[in-house]
Amino acid sequence: MVQSDTTNDTKAKILAAALDMIKEDGFESITIRKIAARSDTNISLVNYYFGSKDKLINEVIKHLLSGFQESFALLDDLTLTPGQRLKSFLLHYVQVIQQYPELVARTIAMGTKMFTSQVEYGEFLQATGFHKVQHVLSEMTDEQQPDQLMTMLMQVFGAIFLPALMRPILEGGAGVNMGPTEQQIDLLFERYFHNHNH
Repeated sequence: MVQSDTTNDTKAKILAAALDMIKEDGFESITIRKIAARSDTNISLVNYYFGSKDKLINEVIKHLLSGFQESFALLDDLTLTPGQRLKSFLLHYVQVIQQYPELVARTIAMGTKMFTSQVEYGEFLQATGFHKVQHVLSEMTDEQQPDQLMTMLMQVFGAIFLPALMRPILEGGAGVNMGPTEQQIDLLFERYFHNHNH
């Protein structure tokens, strides 16, 4: 049992170091050697636990994506109205983005390149819960057409997640003062769902 705990601790240290380095410096500049130094391990241990830099990066991305899966789980809370569930989901999702904006942006930019196979990518898309968001949107608007629901989903995502990803640029470089995320969501709901109870 002690060895298993040590193994988990070592893997976690390596994963945390890689996550921090990717967050700070991006994917391109990290190396196994740098990860080993940052995690107070050695190159052999990093290779033993992960096999390669690419496999380690895949693990880091899976860790990030698990935060998004927690967000999608909020859509299952039937004690809340559909609008409350969607708002709760959006707020949590933005919190994950704000923890790792650079990593999220790079993950989006990489697209399918970060996955070892098209099957894994397809499984990820199915696991993310887009269908849950579409269901909540259908509850809120009575829309039933899958194409319309996907368009609505993309519009809602674009309205909330793009500003979250661009916040550092907009506030720092462009001098735009962005309101709190909850205020942005309330405004979106007021404008987008004004004909529907949410």
